[in-house]
Parts: sequence; C-alpha cells; structure tokens
Amino acid sequence: MIRPDLTLPIPDDITAAHFIGVGGSGMSGLAGMFLDRDIRVSGSDRADSAALRALAARGADVRVGHDAANLPDDVDTVIHTGAIWPENPEFLLAKERGLHVIHRSQALHWLIGGRRLVSVAGAHGKTTSTGMIVTALRALAADPTFVSGGVIADLGVSSGTGSDDLVVIEADESDGTFLLYDTSVALITNVDPDHLDHWGTRDAFYDAFVAFGNEAREAVVISADDPGARRVAASLTHPRVVTFGEDAAADVRVTDIVTEGPVSFTLTHAGVTVSGRLAVPGAHNAINAAGAVAVLLGLGYDLEGALRAVEGFAGTVRRFELHGVQRGVSVYDDYAHHPTEVAAALAAARTVVGDGRIIAIQQPHTYSRTQEMYREFAEVLERHADHTVMLDVYGAREDPVPGVTGELVSGAFADPSHVHFVADWQAAADYTASVARPGDYVITLGCGNVYQIIPQVLAALEATDATGESASETAPGIAAGTGA
Repeated sequence: MIRPDLTLPIPDDITAAHFIGVGGSGMSGLAGMFLDRDIRVSGSDRADSAALRALAARGADVRVGHDAANLPDDVDTVIHTGAIWPENPEFLLAKERGLHVIHRSQALHWLIGGRRLVSVAGAHGKTTSTGMIVTALRALAADPTFVSGGVIADLGVSSGTGSDDLVVIEADESDGTFLLYDTSVALITNVDPDHLDHWGTRDAFYDAFVAFGNEAREAVVISADDPGARRVAASLTHPRVVTFGEDAAADVRVTDIVTEGPVSFTLTHAGVTVSGRLAVPGAHNAINAAGAVAVLLGLGYDLEGALRAVEGFAGTVRRFELHGVQRGVSVYDDYAHHPTEVAAALAAARTVVGDGRIIAIQQPHTYSRTQEMYREFAEVLERHADHTVMLDVYGAREDPVPGVTGELVSGAFADPSHVHFVADWQAAADYTASVARPGDYVITLGCGNVYQIIPQVLAALEATDATGESASETAPGIAAGTGA
C-alpha cells in the first residue's frame, strides 16, 4: 500500500484526471464529481464493476487492469487510493512524467474548496450517519454536495454535486487524512481504536481525534456514551462541544429505545422532547440518528424538523441489506468488519428475525486487524449469532501473516460447535444451505468481497431439497435462535 503524503502540493487547476483504483465506492463517486465539473476523467481498476460501467456511460475512459498504457497523454493529475502498491505501473509512469500525483483525500480537498464542510469521523457508523445527514438535508430543501463511503439507498449514489455552499463528507481516520480538511462541523460517532497499523499506538489514535475536533471552525458533535469518545471529549478545548447519546448528561439525549422491528426512540434537547421512528432496525441506529440530529441543530435546524427529516433515511447499501429470500431463508449483507460493528449488526438482526436463527458468514478483514482482535471477533460472534461460518482473511492492502487465518478466529470460540471454518467459498455456501431452515437469517459480514458469496448461498439454498429435509438437520450448536 501507499501511505498518503499530505505534504505534496495540490494543483490549483485540474483539467484531466486519472484515477488509479477508480472502481471503489469512494473513488468512483469522486470521479463522478470531477465529471460534474466537466473535467476529463480516465481511470483503471483490477476488475470490471457496475461503477466502471456507469463512469464509462458518462464519458470516462476507464480500463480493467493496471497498465502504463492506461495513462492518457493529456493527463495533468493522477489520483490514487492508499490500497495500490508502489509498483503500480500507472503510478510509476505518472511519477516519471512529473505529473501531480495526489491521494484521493487531496482531490476531495480540492473539490471542496472553501465551502462549509461537515466531516463525519469515527470507527463505526460513519457511512450511516453521513447518509442520515445528507438525506435529512435534502428533505429540508437543502442541496449539499456529499461524499459517502457507501451508496445511500434512496439516492442510489454514494456522492453527488449540490448547488448549496455546504458539503458533507465521510472523513477517513484510518490513514490520518481526516485531518486534511478545513472542517466547519465535526461529527465524531465513536473512538474505538482501530487501524493501529497506521497509528502505532492507541494514544496516537486518540490524539488524532482530539486534533480533528479542536480544528473544527464551528462545532464538534461527539458521542457521550462511547468510552473512547468520552476520553477525547475530556481533552477537547473547542468552545462549542455538543454531545449526544443515552448518557443523562448528553446535550441531545436518546431515551425510550424500542428495538422490535424498525427502531423507535425519544430525543430531548434544551427542554424539548420529540419521539421518532426510523425505517432501519437496531439501537445503534437510534444513536446514529441522535448524532445526525445534533449536527443539523448545529447547522441551524430545529429539533422536530431535524428528526422528521432523519426519519426518511432508508439505509445504505451493504448495511443490513437484503439480497434475497430462498426456501424461506433471508440472506443479508453487512459491511461490519470490526467487533463493535459486528455486534451492532447482529443485535439489530436479532430484533427482526423473530423465531428464526442467525447464521453469520464472517470474512475477517486484513491480517493486522485479525491478529489484533481475533478473540474479540470470536466473542461477539459466539454471543450474537446462533452459528458462524468462518471464511479466510481478506488481506486487502496487506501481505499475509503466517498463522493469521480465519481459523485463528474460529479457534478462539469457547464452544467450537458454534462455528465452522471453511476456506472454500462453494463449500461454505453448501454448508450454510445445509443447516439453514425457513425463518432463519443468513448474514455475510465484512468489508472485503464477502458479499460476492451471496449468489452461491442463494443457489445452494435453492438446490437444497425443497422438502427442507436436509435443511432441518442442524449442525451441532444450532438451536432455536436466542443469540446464545
């Protein structure tokens, strides 16, 4: 991987931009915003995707595979993600030509210019919170420019160019780039130490969030519940700190959370109390909604208007997203790739699964996170799922680490009958179909490519004896769903 060098100069003017790794959700959205400005766009990615085809339909010159020949002669700026390797031929040629070569965060900084910026940061909940804020602003007749880490369901896109002098972005703490932006309102959803391969220590991770909050020009909105966020809040010197959560001292306080089905709750701020109900399940989404409302209050909206606008949020792609129902078994996908996120996703599923059971298909993401947190993953999976099918690690930008596999996680289960490690995807799909029965939820978990196993799971379910005979033969440890 390439660590972003944020000291590199950002060009004053960009007329033709080439994106290395253009197929990703964030990069494809960024490329689309460049097209919105009538800037010539080219790019490449290692595999074909709907994102590449959509960009091509808009006139971008996109290629599958990385090759020096992909870099057009007229390009003045090359934009890359941190996930590419230093040996990438397009990256090397751009350096050889003396072009501006910048990280995607610097390209986003260039696009934002001097506009009023809402930056959403945190280990979990960034994409959902960003989606809630954008959805609400549009419902309130605003037209913000936005960049989210995932597709906002009711908009069908992850980014868009608006007409207002307001920008909402999902800011990335994983590589420190969230400190690059000139933020007006900062939202910190939580501060659960992660990405220690970049930060080195937990203290450095916390200190970065303190700097992020203190540098906000107008306000910093931060969780009152999360221990890491409370630690950061104690170090903030910002004159306007707004807290949210269930804590009795929170400025925007959440109470009366009811999680059966879509979550309902009550918000109280400055003596005013309003009840709300979301279209998405899970107590964590009530907390996310409180954070989004707190941001809207900071932008000048009233409590009831803000909450009513947030209620229209329909979710984001890859966040508890239903992909199909086969033989009475519902197959979902969720981006959760940290123990806290996995626990929240499965707890939300528990509120709507009824008498069915939850079968998790977990793909650990990166060797460093798996090595650091394999015990925590095992604990939350064993506690919240009725059974887990464990896949192998998705390495992303990292080289393999000996001994760090999906089996490291499965081996940490207290009761090995609650987990089944299988590296082969077809075998995993067949096994899942053999133990699933009508009413169950199967949920793929991870931010790698685990969602791509879903067609195999649905096909395996369809191929299972229609009488349910083989499906009713539950694996050891799979009893009626109580979540252990």
